[in-house]
Amino acid sequence: MVKHIVMYKLRNKADADEMIKRFLSMRGKIEVLRSLYAGKNEVESARAYDVALVCEFDSLKDLDVYASHPVHVPVKEYVHSVTEEAHSVDFVF
Repeated sequence: MVKHIVMYKLRNKADADEMIKRFLSMRGKIEVLRSLYAGKNEVESARAYDVALVCEFDSLKDLDVYASHPVHVPVKEYVHSVTEEAHSVDFVF
């Protein structure tokens, strides 16, 4: 299994709910996506990010399929338009 985790710092925190809504809209529409969770940060600190996305895939190949999937691409374009900074980690477990 592969866990894909991304943390986003938004230009405007008011965009968080729309971003999460778009992330959640992918559930059940991408065959290689085993699970998807997204949420807003609840504890403010200097190192905090605004939104996190956590996904699971069966393989790194499936993560590649997801990256270019037609359901994911418009979500990714929106996310890039409202994001100031993002960091990710992808690990096999």
